Amino acid sequence: MSQLRRLVLMRHGETTGESSIRFHGSTDVSLSDEGRAQVRDAARGLKGEFFDLVVASALRRSWQAASIVAGGAPVRIEYRFNEIGFGRWEGLTREEIEASDPVLYAEWDGKVEGFEYPGGEARADFRARVEQGLEGLQTGGATSVLVVAHKGTVRTIAESLLGAPLEDGEPPLAGSLGLFCAADDDWRLGRRGSNPG
Repeated sequence: MSQLRRLVLMRHGETTGESSIRFHGSTDVSLSDEGRAQVRDAARGLKGEFFDLVVASALRRSWQAASIVAGGAPVRIEYRFNEIGFGRWEGLTREEIEASDPVLYAEWDGKVEGFEYPGGEARADFRARVEQGLEGLQTGGATSVLVVAHKGTVRTIAESLLGAPLEDGEPPLAGSLGLFCAADDDWRLGRRGSNPG
């Protein structure tokens, strides 16, 4: 049985590369000034909460956000929580992708089963990688953990624990999801935090 009983998943804030409109995936970009402000606002919502462990992906935008939230506490880097690689879609906007790959864009937008990012990381490989990282958290001895990562990573962890998909658009930039493990070892979604900024 896992000792992990509480997990807060947080998405990084806006980046210098316009993360709200561009597919960054494995591209390593920094938080923008706006992103830092979003994360500071989100951190206020977590004030007074204690975490045995703060974890971030190895990508700059994630560990920068985690460092802000951790307020000087150590942040463990977990490469398995890096975002999926979008292949030739890296750095492009939806509009640019739709113009250059209209058929694949329609498959992605329509959530066609079996869709893969062209030249990117296989979705099954991404899921397996993230779930290996999650297993490490569950067996690592910590009871309360904050993970600061990416939309795809946060969704994969939450959906794996909950056994059900999240709503489209969750989590927003600098948004968070609080999960807790009940006495019956079933994970439940607690509070949702979103950045109003």
